[in-house]
Amino acid sequence: MNESGRRMDNRAGEIEAFLRSVESGSFAAAAKALRQTPSAVSRSVARLETRLGVRLLTRTTRSLSLTPEGERFRSQAQKLLMDLDELERSFTTDKSEPRGRLRVSASTPFGIHRLLPVLPEFLQRYPKITLDLSLTDALVDLVSERTDIAIRHGALRDSSLRARKLGSSRWLVVAAPDYLQRHGTPRTPADLDRHNCLNFNYRRAIEGWSFRAGNRSKQFHVAGNFLANSGESLRLMCVGGAGVARLADFLVGADVRAGRLVPLLQPYIKEDSEDIHALYIGHARLATRVRVFMDFLVERVAIAE
Repeated sequence: MNESGRRMDNRAGEIEAFLRSVESGSFAAAAKALRQTPSAVSRSVARLETRLGVRLLTRTTRSLSLTPEGERFRSQAQKLLMDLDELERSFTTDKSEPRGRLRVSASTPFGIHRLLPVLPEFLQRYPKITLDLSLTDALVDLVSERTDIAIRHGALRDSSLRARKLGSSRWLVVAAPDYLQRHGTPRTPADLDRHNCLNFNYRRAIEGWSFRAGNRSKQFHVAGNFLANSGESLRLMCVGGAGVARLADFLVGADVRAGRLVPLLQPYIKEDSEDIHALYIGHARLATRVRVFMDFLVERVAIAE
């Protein structure tokens, strides 16, 4: 490698060290991810700051925090590395076997009940792809998290991302037979005031539970003694008889069919559903591994409407 190439490689390494340190919150965690020593990562960031002539990180004994200059540099650096990565991918022709790391994010329930059962088939088809799957019910920023595809539920808010619809899933209000035997069955949404309603602990696009009142939708605020950040956690608590929950059909449909859960208030939620999309950052040429995974999602995971 010539001198110019070494300088470019060093700069990319310093930027990677900076971004990993910010993401992980410490030089030690970044070093573990990069397979370096903490001192090596710290020196890389220091060289970057010296070359730029600004302080990017404020260091304390316990944490790292971005300076205003660091925040601005991080945004540009993330885009730069993603563009560089995409440039390298673009030289893989469509005839080549898809390969490389594919970063996918999905909600925990969707991942458990829809993705994981079919992912072995995908990896058998494309053995040179390394699938890096993260399951979280929190929204993921595709750029900052360097994620290729994120599966999201509900209304789309980020117009800079491209989306492919995987279908829609109905909402169901459910409870275990044991719970209903002990507490009675709600007949109208207003009856939920007398029931223990299990709910999410993070802010959602629409607060409350939505029900039909004639031709209009009305939000009912509910309360209970259990909150969670995962639909799967709420499902398990509901099956255990802890209370009433409002969850997606793809998550609790098998429990309803098996009799573990009973659907409630059906006349009030006939048209209550949310769209499910696979989101990705748009490029003129989509990486082969991203394209084949999107096609696989439509083929094996899409929900019939």
